[in-house]
Amino acid sequence: APGLVPAMESADGAVRTLPSIGRLSRGPTFGRAHGRFGLSPSGRLLPPAPRSQENADPQRTAFLLRKQWTLYSVTPLYRFSDAHLRDYARLLSAFIAAEKQKGLAVEVGVELDIKVSVSSLPDLKGSDQDQAAILVQLSSRSAASSKNSEEKLIWSGWFCCVSGDDLSENVPEDFTCLPLFLANGGESYTSIVGSWFQKTFDCCFRRLAISPLNLTWMAAMWTGCKVDKTASAMELVFSVPCLPQPLNISYAIHPEDAKALWDTVQKTPGEITQEEVDVFMDCLYSHFHRHFKIHLSATKLVKVSTAIASAHCDGIIKFLQSQYLTGVLMLLTELAISQIQ
Repeated sequence: APGLVPAMESADGAVRTLPSIGRLSRGPTFGRAHGRFGLSPSGRLLPPAPRSQENADPQRTAFLLRKQWTLYSVTPLYRFSDAHLRDYARLLSAFIAAEKQKGLAVEVGVELDIKVSVSSLPDLKGSDQDQAAILVQLSSRSAASSKNSEEKLIWSGWFCCVSGDDLSENVPEDFTCLPLFLANGGESYTSIVGSWFQKTFDCCFRRLAISPLNLTWMAAMWTGCKVDKTASAMELVFSVPCLPQPLNISYAIHPEDAKALWDTVQKTPGEITQEEVDVFMDCLYSHFHRHFKIHLSATKLVKVSTAIASAHCDGIIKFLQSQYLTGVLMLLTELAISQIQ
């Protein structure tokens, strides 16, 4: 049997989530696509490395790795243009300054001068039809310090659409499809930036959760990916229901054992079906029950960690490998599209 190392630990309290920033007031009607990731038993290909990455410099997106990003889905932006990014940065900066006057977006007891940057990330595309990703960054400098003092990055957020052709083909010309938004930083800044985009481009932000079913797909897909360096263990975290105190079960599997198990389950290289994902997880559950007499099928899968990425059911993601960044974003884009359709 594979070398599987379980452990138990207490949950560290409830995870805070943001309410929806607003409601959609203008937008097209979307038809639901078939065969969506995690929503259909039909087979799908593992995410390949897109052509745009062949000549791309991984250093240009390296700052996105190993940070905790909170996921949102975003309805299409009305009359957004990537030719006006500098204007957007100026307008957003003025909006944040106005919010500061209300006592928002500022740390208690600290007067900050906030600089806004809006730029393009053209490497984060899955196809030529995708809109280039848009990066928004907020930097601060104490008003009391000199103008030459170093600026500190306090918040980052970015919109992207990786292989989102199904959505792009069904929207009017005045709309821009960037259905996935990722934020890293204080929730107050996320709310303010989201509010500005909503008011300016008539879009709607909504927290994007990841279901246990989709987490099992991620576990299977990422287990099958090749990693050049020494891979870390695959870890599955389960939440135990109906207990007076929250309790999590952490189940760690050596990467070589997980890969060997997946290779025995996968029938067609490069393709995954729902049946194969179910068999893969059932094998892991059976091994755990054989040793510890615990039915993991009675618990809820809440987190998956691999050498490729880690994902939490509350919509928290961390990217760990630059060569699989767009592949993971493709899956998240599908989830975001399915939520707004």
